[in-house]
Amino acid sequence: MRFRYSQWTPQSTTDEQRLQQLISLFSYLTVQTNGDVQEAMDWLRQIAEEYGLFDENMTMDDLIDKLREMGIIEDVNNTPTLTSKGIQRIRQDALREIFTSLKKTATGAHETPYTGSGVDRLSETKKFSFGDQPTSIDLTSTLSNAFRRDGIDDFTLKEEDLEVYETEHQTTCATVLMIDISHSMILYGEDRITPAKQVALALSELIMTRFPKDYIALVTFGDDASLVSINELPFLSVGPFHTNTRAGLQLARQLLRRCGNANKQIFMVTDGKPSAIFTESGKLYKNSFGLDPKIVNKTLDEAVACRREKIPITTFMVARDPYLINFVEELTKANNGRAYYSSLNNLGEFVFVDYIRNRRKKFTSR
Repeated sequence: MRFRYSQWTPQSTTDEQRLQQLISLFSYLTVQTNGDVQEAMDWLRQIAEEYGLFDENMTMDDLIDKLREMGIIEDVNNTPTLTSKGIQRIRQDALREIFTSLKKTATGAHETPYTGSGVDRLSETKKFSFGDQPTSIDLTSTLSNAFRRDGIDDFTLKEEDLEVYETEHQTTCATVLMIDISHSMILYGEDRITPAKQVALALSELIMTRFPKDYIALVTFGDDASLVSINELPFLSVGPFHTNTRAGLQLARQLLRRCGNANKQIFMVTDGKPSAIFTESGKLYKNSFGLDPKIVNKTLDEAVACRREKIPITTFMVARDPYLINFVEELTKANNGRAYYSSLNNLGEFVFVDYIRNRRKKFTSR
């Protein structure tokens, strides 16, 4: 057996690292092809030929065998298909991709800056009050209080002697992520839907693994709005739809109303101005040029309704048309929400930094 050695460089990768990189590339291409595994493989084969990704140690067939062996894909009626494990891997890769691009200054925890009933113990203490956990009692401070009052010889312990550690207040949060699937999300040859899906995949993976008590719902909006399951996300595609922002906000508000969570929020990823609404008779009223006063006013009414129910809307615009910016500013003003005008490259960073930041709400500690 012959071994071929080459000089090591910082850019050198092990076979395992290389395999993981190829799987991550496959994950991204699968999202871009709306879950079509065969098309993703065809694209990967073309990229590999152009950039020399494979050699005698790792061929395309080897990679496909590994994907099957790892349970990421399976053959259904002689067609390669994603498994549930494969969908989870796509979410994990999306999460990893976004977090590796986050700046060091980005906040990375769910804890609030306020004390209260929580999990993480602080160094500060306070007097014991009804409802505090016995496990939080600071034994040293408690005994010191008792000794100072009666001395060591006459030791007695009273409730007023008890001191407990403060804990960081950790909140739960209900989030609806709205994704625009109107035709403009792939218009003019620019793919805007893939980064939007990656954000949704990564955010859902973050919540399910790190914050399992949090609630997240995924809503798509085009001519109408629909609730989408997490497992459907890789297969989402745009359609010949208008942009019914109002319907998306209405569905998001209905979903959040069912949640008992204290913190509720809507994240909306869109590149277009509203161009459709449903009339009271249920008919779709549309204006492809957008910014029709009838449509805009009804959409702003929904933003106000969200504000009254204490649901802030954070809008992530992936276009910079002055007319679009003006509308988003009006919507943000009506809702007292936030707006970001981001490029497709840093959309994920904005969403994740803001998601983590938005979970911090003031609570009165005992």
